[in-house]
Amino acid sequence: MPDGFEAALSLLPPALRERGSDPAYRARAEEFRLRRGRAPMVLLGEREEPLGPAPVTDEMLRCVLDAATESSFHAVTGELRRGFIAAKGGVRVGVCGTAAADGEVRTIREISSLSLRVPRQIRDAGKEILPQLTDASVLILSPPGAGKTTFLRELVRALSDGGTRVGLADERGEIAAAWRGEPQFDVGRCTDVLSGAPKSEAAMMLLRGMNPQVIALDEISDPADAEAVLRIAGCGVRILATAHAADVDTLRLRPRFRALLEEGIFRKAVVITKNAGRTYRVEAL
Repeated sequence: MPDGFEAALSLLPPALRERGSDPAYRARAEEFRLRRGRAPMVLLGEREEPLGPAPVTDEMLRCVLDAATESSFHAVTGELRRGFIAAKGGVRVGVCGTAAADGEVRTIREISSLSLRVPRQIRDAGKEILPQLTDASVLILSPPGAGKTTFLRELVRALSDGGTRVGLADERGEIAAAWRGEPQFDVGRCTDVLSGAPKSEAAMMLLRGMNPQVIALDEISDPADAEAVLRIAGCGVRILATAHAADVDTLRLRPRFRALLEEGIFRKAVVITKNAGRTYRVEAL
């Protein structure tokens, strides 16, 4: 994929681009954040540092949006109901402002802040356990920010490059980061990606249309997702999914997941813990 840091940097206004190109940021920067009337910031781990003293202006925000949409902002206003824009190179531009709603959010106007997430594909994350996960439905567990999506992407890539047909339901564009239909992350040679649709609907569309051997989806979060998982499993298709939980015991306390576990949908769990680095543990379910 393209250099994620350079892709994010290229969307910034020229003055901020120069400051953001500091080599100290290349390996550590996770986001560039622009809030109207305040100093621009770069997120380094858990801490934000200013990119300069001058406050962010409307013109700066417009400059980023023009770059992210290739001067076609009007064409993506509908996408803003998701709260972000997918840009070239796998960059996700989060958007805040005033929501225009009519029962549900239609778009965001009067934009007040932007967050440019630096995309990074961590090759071979958890590679030591991948051979244990080639023949089962797998549930990937960790607290937020510990690397569930990163590991899911690598598991999809490993299976796909091994010849397994994978259908990827990428609702928020965080796994494949498709831009104009082309994944910006490497998700394997036998992977079909459906982005933008609710993951429960996307999973069923993939099942009906693409004849997958495996369906992958990020973050089972509501009853529709759980119902889709049950239907897919009933068709003999393996499932890769993630969930927010520190461990399997915590997951069993939640009725939605307890039902899936009792049905035997998932045979294995991967538990990710993050301390100085990340550790990956496989548990039978």
